[in-house]
Amino acid sequence: MFTKLYPKTLLLLTLVALLVAACSPGESASDGGEVKLILAAYTTPREAYCELVPIFQQQWKEKTGQTVIFEESYQGSGAQSRAVAEGFEADIVALSLEADVIRLENAGLITHDWRAKPFGGMVSTSVVAFAVREGNPKNIRDWADLAQPGLQILTPNPKTSGGAMWNILGLYGAAERGYVPGYSADDAGAQAFLLDVLNKVTVMDKSARDSIVNFEKGIGDVAITYENEVLVGRQAGQRYELVLPTSTLQIDNPIAIVDTYVDKHGTREVAEAFLDFVFSPEAQQVFAKYGLRSPDPVVAQATADTYPLIPDLFTIAHFGGWLEATPTYFGENGIFFQILSQAQGIQISE
Repeated sequence: MFTKLYPKTLLLLTLVALLVAACSPGESASDGGEVKLILAAYTTPREAYCELVPIFQQQWKEKTGQTVIFEESYQGSGAQSRAVAEGFEADIVALSLEADVIRLENAGLITHDWRAKPFGGMVSTSVVAFAVREGNPKNIRDWADLAQPGLQILTPNPKTSGGAMWNILGLYGAAERGYVPGYSADDAGAQAFLLDVLNKVTVMDKSARDSIVNFEKGIGDVAITYENEVLVGRQAGQRYELVLPTSTLQIDNPIAIVDTYVDKHGTREVAEAFLDFVFSPEAQQVFAKYGLRSPDPVVAQATADTYPLIPDLFTIAHFGGWLEATPTYFGENGIFFQILSQAQGIQISE
């Protein structure tokens, strides 16, 4: 059976979210006054926001004379979403998956049509991919290679990480679609493959970033992760390699204003301006710089050499959308947790 490490209550998750980590020091106040924006984000795009925030601060200062002070919180998407639902007063959420924004809609905190923004409210995209050791000593080329004996695999915890949910559905969907030889192209085959992979998972960290950091420390032979986590790591000097499966899931990352909190804080105008900025071609090129694919077709075309086409790229629509996929796969009695209960030896961080 699996072992849980570091159990946390929802209250503690909220407190963790309140430990805000800024990418850059706040600017001093000016004659135009100042305004504070609280950005609650999942861990993966942190480097991109660390570049985008100062650009927006400068543009807003030049336009209005007002200084924007950002407070930024980064943790697993599910944990971040629950923290906001429980009272962390973020003005803007930038999360891994639509289901985590839907949680805030259901809580009555987001009341506008956030999908009316460009690209359906999705500010960036990626794909489920693998990080492997330099030289790819285990010869991991596609999903089926994860079933080889003796392999040690990392993937984060779906209870706290949106990236983990994408990973599991990427794996499951590729098997269902017939891209994992040795397993039948149906639910039974996908479940058998999922169990075989989970039996090789050594650690499930609480976020996608924690998972890749553990991989960088030498744990595991392969990490199932976002494509951009591997690209950003390589930019920082890490020597692991990226493997893109033949069949994989497109990761769509939403951003939204939290109506309850921007109205409470009086920050709607500047929050709307920040969202307009992150959807701009200038900002989309920054996301692409840090390993995230752009939903903007012009930027996507300009970065096509960096982000190759996937032969069988499918979306969450394969699973009926997040409203259907969340309870089916990640509900208390969902398919993932049924299969997880049969796995052996996993250490889980929550």
